[in-house]
Amino acid sequence: MGLYKADGTRITKAAFPATNVADPEKVVTADIYSTRPYTPDGDQKPEGSIKTVAYKVGAVLRQSEIDGLFQTATIDTVSPATGPTAGGTVVTITGTSLDGVSAVNFGATPGTALTILSAKKLTVTAPAGTAGAKDVVLIDDAGNVTKTGGFTYA
Repeated sequence: MGLYKADGTRITKAAFPATNVADPEKVVTADIYSTRPYTPDGDQKPEGSIKTVAYKVGAVLRQSEIDGLFQTATIDTVSPATGPTAGGTVVTITGTSLDGVSAVNFGATPGTALTILSAKKLTVTAPAGTAGAKDVVLIDDAGNVTKTGGFTYA
């Protein structure tokens, strides 16, 4: 589930529009919308989804409730799983909650041209690397996710 501002901009966990109040409560400072696909197999893109108000300005939420809104991504597939050491392979990653991913690393090296296609799919261009298997690491505001040996340079 992605959370968005009224203009369609995705809200990250770190930028959730709320202010601190007593105890671990926060007051929402901008209307927050959630999205769901028109159909059960929809792509969950904001522009292709039903958008509804989840929280109005002034709502009071506990930090734990806000944390629960940001699910950690998962990796189902990395395709192709191999590429040349020169880099340049466009890799498609499928999984869940991918709309919060801000970067993809191949080992310690960041990929380029990251494109979030939906909450279930993204593409990224593999950087140059040394021969062998590298972990694919999704950098996500809800917690990083690693597919051990997910991409092999040949």
